[in-house]
Amino acid sequence: MKIASWNVNSVRQREGLVVDWLDRHQPDILCLQEIKCEEHLFPARFAEVGYHAVAVGQKSYNGVAILSRQPLTVTNRRLPGFAHEAARYVEIDWNGIIVGNLYLPNGNSGSTAGFQTKLDFFEALYGRARALLEAERDVVLTGDFNVCPTDEDFRPGALSASDALIHPASRAAWRRLCWLGLTDAQRAVQPQGRAFTFWDYQAGAWDRDSGLRIDHALLSPRLAERLESVRPDRDERARPQPSDHVPLVTTIAG
Repeated sequence: MKIASWNVNSVRQREGLVVDWLDRHQPDILCLQEIKCEEHLFPARFAEVGYHAVAVGQKSYNGVAILSRQPLTVTNRRLPGFAHEAARYVEIDWNGIIVGNLYLPNGNSGSTAGFQTKLDFFEALYGRARALLEAERDVVLTGDFNVCPTDEDFRPGALSASDALIHPASRAAWRRLCWLGLTDAQRAVQPQGRAFTFWDYQAGAWDRDSGLRIDHALLSPRLAERLESVRPDRDERARPQPSDHVPLVTTIAG
């Protein structure tokens, strides 16, 4: 099973890049974040290249979608327990595996209320993950988590000390998720070292490799035992008019 996650920063603007990437990598599932379009405007071209799709969108902002080589069984179009109207979560059952695709709030805008929305999403995600694990389901939670779990997950100087991506409460919420029994796939195969998934468009971040690791895949225990590889596809960031994120590709045996 090859499952990828990619914040595309406008699916209509990057439609050609996504189609090309699908053709070259042939994932079983591609989870997209920040599609920035309503569902009726989601590109039909992905179906033409062999992928079924579910999209949860809104005009100009946010939005998530899942592309699958097999027909989709949608289990949730919103994160249970998260009351905010933003389109930030979609979940499917793929051959008995629950795949939750998420776009977690950044937390840097909207002052205190904006950061609280980030923590509220984390709390709801914790509740959903706990319910699935208690039901002994196999689970992949993947997407743009908007958190750097440790100082090794961002280039020194790339973030201010007050940034919501490294706020102690954000990191505590991440650790709480992992302590449920979920495995950070990247750190399972690469315990140390840089594995950036995001480079800002500003200040020459890509050229200076001033990146962040904020796109993640969390695996339930049985899937973690079958984990084969994880890698950010850095090459995509060097292409013309790229997203500021790159695909994170996770391969699970069987």
